[in-house]
Amino acid sequence: MKVLVAVKRVVDFNVKVRVKPDGTGVDIANAKMSMNPFDEIAVEEAVRMKEKGVATEVVAVSCGVAQCQETLRTAMAIGADRAILVETAEELQPLAVAKILKALVDKEHPQLLILGKQAIDDDCNQTGQMLAALAKLPQATFASRIEIAGDSANVTREVDGGLETIRIRLPGLITTDLRLNEPRYVTLPNIMKAKKKPLETVKPADLGVDIAPRLRTLKVAEPPQRSAGVKVPDVATLVQKLKHEAKVI
Repeated sequence: MKVLVAVKRVVDFNVKVRVKPDGTGVDIANAKMSMNPFDEIAVEEAVRMKEKGVATEVVAVSCGVAQCQETLRTAMAIGADRAILVETAEELQPLAVAKILKALVDKEHPQLLILGKQAIDDDCNQTGQMLAALAKLPQATFASRIEIAGDSANVTREVDGGLETIRIRLPGLITTDLRLNEPRYVTLPNIMKAKKKPLETVKPADLGVDIAPRLRTLKVAEPPQRSAGVKVPDVATLVQKLKHEAKVI
């Protein structure tokens, strides 16, 4: 079974981002970049499937600038067999990424696609669902447990009321949640091995995909500053403040 995993290069989750002075976006100049945490979980799950003998090949895919090669090398250091970079300097919105991945699905014919449920930079949570629709594949989102059983997958997913277990036929698509697994630490020997693994670079035009943006960002602003907390002498004062100042009761 071939597994295709999509990974995205984002600002590291430990970095406190700043909005550009003109409000057109977030300033990522000199910011530390890393793999989207949900995508890292997706790669880990695919590699574990290969280690169990369920998967035969893990292919990592990324879309974006040339520096995304670093993210793909990290995926291969975790255990992916090879990587594909769809290189472009254009802004890629979820629909464009889904179209690119659809073209790669048609080319690679994977039996399973695993994506992170969302990216921590835009929090769109759209690409997996759009890809499933375009490729006409069954999908299971927010997976916290995956069991492959023959030509189907049993997926336990997190919903508002608790946990829900569904079965999807393969080929299919799964998006990962935080509690699915704990990604392994990437060791230096595996980083060195990843440098020798094949990494293919293509352009969106080579895949016949239109990546023109459909959305336009009007303004980006930082959240308002939180006011300082206050101490109250007793419960009665607390209730009064909650009722009249905070207006939550």
